[in-house]
Amino acid sequence: MPLENKIKDLQGLFQLNGKVAVVTGAAGALGRAISLGLATYGVDVVVCDLELPTLEELSGRIQGLGQKALPLRCDVTDPISIDRMVRDAINEFGEIHILFHSAGLALRQPAREMPLDHWQKVMDVNVKGTLACSTAVAGKMIEQGKGGSIITVGSVRGFRGDARTGPAYGTSKAAVHYLTKQLAAEWAKFDIRVNCIAPCIFWSPLTEPLLSDKENYKQSVANIPLGRAAVPEDFVGATIFLASDASAMVTGHVLSVDGGILIA
Repeated sequence: MPLENKIKDLQGLFQLNGKVAVVTGAAGALGRAISLGLATYGVDVVVCDLELPTLEELSGRIQGLGQKALPLRCDVTDPISIDRMVRDAINEFGEIHILFHSAGLALRQPAREMPLDHWQKVMDVNVKGTLACSTAVAGKMIEQGKGGSIITVGSVRGFRGDARTGPAYGTSKAAVHYLTKQLAAEWAKFDIRVNCIAPCIFWSPLTEPLLSDKENYKQSVANIPLGRAAVPEDFVGATIFLASDASAMVTGHVLSVDGGILIA
């Protein structure tokens, strides 16, 4: 086969038309960008979070891209809420092929000032929530017998400590990195791939007060070789790669989308 034809065939590896994705944390900056990115690539999207009005507006934008959307309220720390969400998604679309789990919480008190209940709240949302949503969706993927792609969200803070972030957030993200590898090992026999995106700091309503200050911005990007904070759209390409057949032999991987911070 001529090389040109081989290259043309490879274009289909990124094709996602006809797939159905569940995106948790869809009301946040990252979940919103990923939901719209997946829809642009032909995916119908179940958008989940605690704020239905925001999800309904997002659903309208997804429908404007020619895809179906289903807004569902879901508390990722509550197994009953998760089971209801998965059931409603299946009732609407029949199958789930992709999970992008971006629901997360950051409480950044220093170790000696952080109440243990705040620590536990971060662990419940970031670690327990990742496990609970992943297992619920994986159960449906196993029933479907067609494999699937689960994408978790870690952080560069899961690799490196930072005096400004406190102990809970980075520890929870390190746990997500490990959990990703564990789930990948367990579910590989079902052709369910589990991978993780580890972002650097990026612009969002939560980080805008920090990044809008020139000195804080300079300090925040000092160790990023590309010299800037990310924007949510920077994570769409990595998501499409991990959700599609382009990454058919990739599982248990933590993909840092960090401007090079981990090489600095």
